[in-house]
Amino acid sequence: MTDPLAPLLDLPGVAEAVTTARDSVAEVHRHPTNRRGWPTTAAEASVRAARASAVLDGGRAEIPTEGTVTDPVLAGSLRVAEALGPLLPTWERAPRQALARLHVLAAADLTDQSQLGRPRPDPDITSRLDLLANLVAGGTKAPGPILAAIVHAELLALSPFPTANGVIARAAARLTLISTGLDPKGLTVPEVAYLRQAPRYRTTTAAFATGDPTAIADWITFSCHAITQGAQEATTIATAAIPPQP
Repeated sequence: MTDPLAPLLDLPGVAEAVTTARDSVAEVHRHPTNRRGWPTTAAEASVRAARASAVLDGGRAEIPTEGTVTDPVLAGSLRVAEALGPLLPTWERAPRQALARLHVLAAADLTDQSQLGRPRPDPDITSRLDLLANLVAGGTKAPGPILAAIVHAELLALSPFPTANGVIARAAARLTLISTGLDPKGLTVPEVAYLRQAPRYRTTTAAFATGDPTAIADWITFSCHAITQGAQEATTIATAAIPPQP
């Protein structure tokens, strides 16, 4: 069978951006701190990713030192971040089930309980979610950066749930980076790069939804650049964890 994502690697600038993203992630995995102390980097990366993702959806970034998080978007984003590890096996074999769980976590304080985990009853949404799930579950051999970019932008374009689609799309992309083996330990923080370039993030994802090949290439390369910048963010985290020399 023809791989539906294979032609994307031939779009202008995509192959180069994929290579750079891969090399950057591999380098941060080789950082001295991350040889044994990678859980510390991963934990900090997860929190930074959750905060940035929440802000992109209109939430707050501040986590109180005492008490509970009251902002519903941030609270949902943090719940999602904490659940990604346990959700990984489900994402790999039953992506739609994982998406439903992500919505339950992300939107628990944003919508009626009866709507949690339920995509909008639209035949087009159902069909496209099935196609996306097939890709995630082994229906493509496209490089991790490309698959993550497609998962991310397609979920934003579909907006399958009544609320929290941005947080869900970015979490699904993060799961894809992990599941494809590109970033198996979850060290990178592309979400911070998206936040720092929020206007371009919004315009490129909106253009992706038109299906124009140039717009698709622009989004994939932008997503790869965010992964590269997210690896630089991870390097900063790992370097900060090195004890000072006497």
